[in-house]
Amino acid sequence: MTATPPATTPTSPDAPSTGSTGTRPSAAPAPTTRPPQTPIGRIPVQDVSPVVDGGARPAKSVVGEQFTVTATVFREGHDAVNASVVLTAPDGSERVLPMASTNPGLNAWEAVVEADEPGWWSYRVEGWSDPYATWEHDASIKVAADIDAEMMLEEGARVLERAVSEVDRDASQQTVLRDAITALRDTRRPPLARLHAGTDPSVERELAARPLRDHVSPSTDLPLLVERERALYGAWYEIFPRSEGAVQDPTTGKWTSGTLRTAADRLPAIAAMGFDVVYLTPIHPIGTTARKGPNNTLEAGPDDPGSPYAIGSPDGGHDAIHPDLGTFADFDAFVARTEGLGMEVAMDIALQCSPDHPYVQSNPEWFTTRADGTIAYAENPPKKYQDIYPLNFDNDPQGSYAEMRRMIQVWIDHGVKIFRVDNPHTKPVEFWQWLIDDVARDHPEVIWLAEAFTKPAMMHSLGKVGFQQSYTYYAWRNQKWDLTEYVEELAGDAAAYMRPSFWPTTHDILTPYMQFGGPAAWKLRAALAATLVPTYGIYAGYELVEHVARPGAEEQIDNEKYQYKNRHWEDYEPGGAKEGQSLAGYLTRINEIRREHPALHWLRNITFHHVDDENIMAFSKRRTLPDGSEDIIVVVANLDPHSTRESTVHLDMPALGLGYEDGIAAQDLLTGASWHWGEHVYVRLGPETEPVHIVAIRRF
Repeated sequence: MTATPPATTPTSPDAPSTGSTGTRPSAAPAPTTRPPQTPIGRIPVQDVSPVVDGGARPAKSVVGEQFTVTATVFREGHDAVNASVVLTAPDGSERVLPMASTNPGLNAWEAVVEADEPGWWSYRVEGWSDPYATWEHDASIKVAADIDAEMMLEEGARVLERAVSEVDRDASQQTVLRDAITALRDTRRPPLARLHAGTDPSVERELAARPLRDHVSPSTDLPLLVERERALYGAWYEIFPRSEGAVQDPTTGKWTSGTLRTAADRLPAIAAMGFDVVYLTPIHPIGTTARKGPNNTLEAGPDDPGSPYAIGSPDGGHDAIHPDLGTFADFDAFVARTEGLGMEVAMDIALQCSPDHPYVQSNPEWFTTRADGTIAYAENPPKKYQDIYPLNFDNDPQGSYAEMRRMIQVWIDHGVKIFRVDNPHTKPVEFWQWLIDDVARDHPEVIWLAEAFTKPAMMHSLGKVGFQQSYTYYAWRNQKWDLTEYVEELAGDAAAYMRPSFWPTTHDILTPYMQFGGPAAWKLRAALAATLVPTYGIYAGYELVEHVARPGAEEQIDNEKYQYKNRHWEDYEPGGAKEGQSLAGYLTRINEIRREHPALHWLRNITFHHVDDENIMAFSKRRTLPDGSEDIIVVVANLDPHSTRESTVHLDMPALGLGYEDGIAAQDLLTGASWHWGEHVYVRLGPETEPVHIVAIRRF
């Protein structure tokens, strides 16, 4: 650990708020001096974006991710104004990038920027007076009208002389400008020919690349945190390790738990489907007090395993492994095998305890005690979690913060670089800010995913203080208008600090759409999750369309949180009794498409296209690759899983980098079908065909 947990300084509730006589104090006298104002700059720069909480927290990107910096830049009078973005790398080196005026009438400027290494960067916008552009504008008018022609040509030569002497250029770059200077002063040539030499495209390109800048006025430097790609892009697969390899005795019905070693045997199949992250639900010892039975019943039998979220027993707490699962040597072997298959392990961190957790005895002050002297268990009325005691970080911030940091380090030391945090919105935001920042000091590669199904202010704040990713309300957004509005919000200003993770189902979520939509719904929701945003995940069993809900709840019957589940994966393999009944091949193809097409690795590059049918949505993602080629993906999806629908898609051709009359070569990456498209495209999608087209396009 590198930081000391914060100590609190309580404010006394008895502090007086009135004068000694109990009367309201008189108003304070008006200040005699005005507070200082921030200088506006010779060339005003305003409304810089992205900016998070006024620059108090960093905007975020990942290595190679492009994002747009915008600002309002203007000046008095009619002289030309210009703007640049200055990116400052972690080593202090600066890169000056030109901005473009996108709406001259409103003084709007923007530039697409990217950072090429992880670390703490900063950026600012510089407004400046552009003497060359000012001269070019005025001279083009006056010389053509034979007004002060000689003076205008001489002024142009002097501007270019300044550009040679005041801005670093190599010999060839200087030659371009020196040749123009000579031509501008060559009185043997007609004035217009001399003007054209000074405004030649080669001169304009040179001054655009290395401009002469007067009255440079910088904005405030704003922080930018650049992280590794997995913080933005990845495909997750969730498992309960105790179920992988679990065996039920056919005679007694008694279960034998799977182990970390048997769970590792499942890893090659997960890797073969193309997943990047294997997410483990909690693997710690489980308490017996108030243990939940099957389907969340209050009575557990002697062989019921209990919820892994009821963490802690005499066998240990958050820094221990359930004895049924194995040892730390087994865990290390699991991590090594995962990494050997090109994947990473994500570990579930649930900062809560069973009544049997060692903390309950060693640190009872870390919990909330009720009026009757008992420790309060978790509640989300009408839900009750009698087997879980929430931690209360306010009673002993220094002690509890330090212990959580120590516990996290245990798992980092065993190779964990990703943490999925259960219910972070029930813990203080300042705790997460401190913990994530302290971990990042020594382990900047660590990624945190917030499982925060809560109000927007809390979800956004968790992202601002350090969580790289967040669960979302994707599972409940099923209509075109709702999905479009939601994704545009996530890909807009919020993308500077909060990265969404889309999950069609989880071990806690099985929406009516998924219960009753059939295989078409399961294919559709996986394809949309995988293409609308860069990070998505599925819960084991998704391949098998496990759609039966527990009555009265939006979660699966025989929920794996409370019992073992052997899915008999071998039955779905070639030659198995249920061969061909799994969506594993479909998920594999989706993940192949994601890996093959970098456009799907980004969030902010999405465009929605109009479709006549309100049940069919279309969107595209476009990315320019390092070799100058473009990767363009168009997704068209029928959101009605029960009906085959036909409609017309109206493509926004400029958003695709195409002209309205251009022809399009289109190939469906799911089926292999090819078509010739134009601006208006007929589609037919549904359970009788396929619910989704994922199409790679190019101009022909």
